[in-house]
Amino acid sequence: MSLPDLSAVRAFVLDVDGVLTDGTLLALNSGEQARTFHIRDGYAIRHAVAKGYRIVVISGREEEGVRRRLESLDVHDIYLGVADKMKIFNNYINLNRLDPMYIAYMGDDMPDVEVMRRCGVAACPSDAATDVAAISNYVASLPGGKGAVRELIEAVMKAQNTW
Repeated sequence: MSLPDLSAVRAFVLDVDGVLTDGTLLALNSGEQARTFHIRDGYAIRHAVAKGYRIVVISGREEEGVRRRLESLDVHDIYLGVADKMKIFNNYINLNRLDPMYIAYMGDDMPDVEVMRRCGVAACPSDAATDVAAISNYVASLPGGKGAVRELIEAVMKAQNTW
C-alpha cells in the first residue's frame, strides 16, 4: 500500500474509543466508565493545535472525563454522544468550509467507515477492525490508545516540515 499525500492535510478528525484509547472501559462502582489516554498522543494533539491544524473529535459515547481531557489539550471541536457521525462531519465541514480531501480521519470500527471514505486520508490504528483497515490508506504501526494518533500527526507534520 502506498501512503496517501500527507502534505495536503490541514485537519484531523478523530474517534475516541479504540483510537485515542485502547478501547478498554473500566466500569467503576460510581457508574462512570473510565478510559486511559496516551500522553504522547496528547502532546501531538496540543502541538498540532499550536501549529494551526484543526483537531476535531467525533465519538458515539458521551463522557465528561473525555471532554475534560480533550479540552485540556486545547481541542474545542468536540462532538460526543453522536449517533450519526456523517451528519456531524458534513455539518462541520460545511460550516467551516473545509474540503474533506484535506482531512485525515482516524477511526477503528464500523461507525467510522462512512466518514473515512470521504476524507483524503483514511487512517486507523494497527488493531482496527478488519473492515476498517481494508479501506484505510494509512495504517499506523501502533494500536489505538498506544500512540497511533501521535504517529499520524507526526507523519503529517513531518511531511509538511511543521513538526
